[in-house]
Amino acid sequence: MSGVLVVTGTDTGVGKTVVAAGLAAALGAHYWKPVQAGTADGTDSDTARALGVPAAHVVPEAYRLAQPASPHLAARRDGMKIDPRRLALPSQRPLVVEGAGGLMVPLRSEWPWLMIDQFKAWEAPVLLVARTGLGTINHSLLSLSALADAGLAVAGILFVGAAHEENERIIPALARVPNLGRVPPLDPLDARSLAAAMAGIDLAVIRAAMGPRA
Repeated sequence: MSGVLVVTGTDTGVGKTVVAAGLAAALGAHYWKPVQAGTADGTDSDTARALGVPAAHVVPEAYRLAQPASPHLAARRDGMKIDPRRLALPSQRPLVVEGAGGLMVPLRSEWPWLMIDQFKAWEAPVLLVARTGLGTINHSLLSLSALADAGLAVAGILFVGAAHEENERIIPALARVPNLGRVPPLDPLDARSLAAAMAGIDLAVIRAAMGPRA
């Protein structure tokens, strides 16, 4: 899908919202979080705006679910079911799409529809966000293996956290995917510090993966 990049993570809380927002701002792209689960403390779209994505470039969510839970459960608690037909990609390009949770998070359970199934429907390249620390080798390689088994194009892996030379070397080497760089711990985390961190990310490889409309 020309001009689209899907950002996913090895698990919840890995830093994919920060990465997705930073990439959208750096690429001059639109940002879209199609399924937001948990709104009491604000939304990921709010975070993207705070981190430098212009308000006009933040596409409204298809679903805003109150509970911070797996989308299938959050939707059930809100008295609804997620309909994949409502998750068709918006027309704005270039577009950075942030998934919910990791690859195997269910959007529906009655007939299984996982985040990775939605990624296959979008037919867009996927960028995996991973921690640098202990446990990341297993989580990252499992996620990259699942993407490969699904026949999805992988733009690369992008790390978040303190430098860990061996983890940052071995994962892309074993999975044979590009290492796109690392976002270090940022204090404060704001639009300015994130923009500076994005200067160390291989945006050229990401643009090439997204195609001519990026």
